[in-house]
Amino acid sequence: MIVSGGEALVDLVPAESDPDLLAPRLGGGPYNVALAAGRLGVPTALLSRLSTDRFGDALVARLAASGVDTSLLQRGPEPTTLAVVALDESGAARYSFYTEGTADRLVADPGLLPAGTRILSLGTLGMVLEPGASAYEAVLHREAARGVLTALDPNIRADMIRDGDAYRQRFASWLPSVRLLKVSDDDAEWLAGGESAVAAETWLDAGVDAVVLTRGGDGLSVFTVDGEVARVPAADVPVADTIGAGDTVHGALLAWLADRGVTNLAAMTPDAWTQALAYASRAAGVTVSRHGAEPPTSDELTEGQNTSV
Repeated sequence: MIVSGGEALVDLVPAESDPDLLAPRLGGGPYNVALAAGRLGVPTALLSRLSTDRFGDALVARLAASGVDTSLLQRGPEPTTLAVVALDESGAARYSFYTEGTADRLVADPGLLPAGTRILSLGTLGMVLEPGASAYEAVLHREAARGVLTALDPNIRADMIRDGDAYRQRFASWLPSVRLLKVSDDDAEWLAGGESAVAAETWLDAGVDAVVLTRGGDGLSVFTVDGEVARVPAADVPVADTIGAGDTVHGALLAWLADRGVTNLAAMTPDAWTQALAYASRAAGVTVSRHGAEPPTSDELTEGQNTSV
């Protein structure tokens, strides 16, 4: 089972019928990762704390409808986090968050994850906002020590990070417990400055097994100790907006790994990485072709690839 840990929230996005109006859409990086993996038919659970308000109920219902296990969810009377989304002419999204006193940042350490957990994924605001960030950090180090394949998508929201240098130091402290690091080019620039390939080398030296870089319209690539071992183009589709694109990449990649029982990323061949990235790119292509974070189901993808690793 994949466990995705972190926030679930409501995006207020420009309405399709009138861009001056805002329409609520259910989202949040780790939430979208869980949706993507669950819709692709892989056993997946979300670890988070959700409000008992109407938004929280809707978030839980959507998880269940997407095949995501909700047994690790905590509930509370605090409000749901809100994100106001602005889209530029290309459909790229910018976010403003309302997080004070919200439910997801109050998640408690659940202790050992279920015995069937094979992959743990964390990221975005869950690793920023206290006291929940410390709870997720404890889970990361504990599950890594137990041999779980750990994945991190920092999905940087710079406006929410009060002390950038302190966050970068904390990020560095996570790396020995991270097997798979997924970052965008923008994330890499914010975290390390300079060229993303140089940053990837630094993170690999810190203990990460593989660094997946998302490059927007330029596609995806992966770096290991052998250098850049695979690169695939972005899907050639009309873009409605980019909300949830990176989350879909991450969730689909984890689903590909889980479906094939991959536990040792160091054993992945370049051909296997190419297949995995191509699968994630196709999944993200479906998401960006429609409004909001709507990852595809397995029926919407034709895998058509060799499954050997």
